[in-house]
Amino acid sequence: MPKAFVVVSEETTAEEIMAFVAERIAPHKQVRKVEFVEQIPKSVTGKILRRLLVERDRQPA
Repeated sequence: MPKAFVVVSEETTAEEIMAFVAERIAPHKQVRKVEFVEQIPKSVTGKILRRLLVERDRQPA
């Protein structure tokens, strides 16, 4: 299920983000879950460390 990790600079809701994405992409690619984070983990070269996001998502709450 598609999930978005979002860093917000102004106050917004998960529903607003999902609606924004839904207007721009195909239905099978739409975001179903949104998680707000303080920062996106990146490597020294600036690439997003997806592995860390997946590990974070799999940890029990």
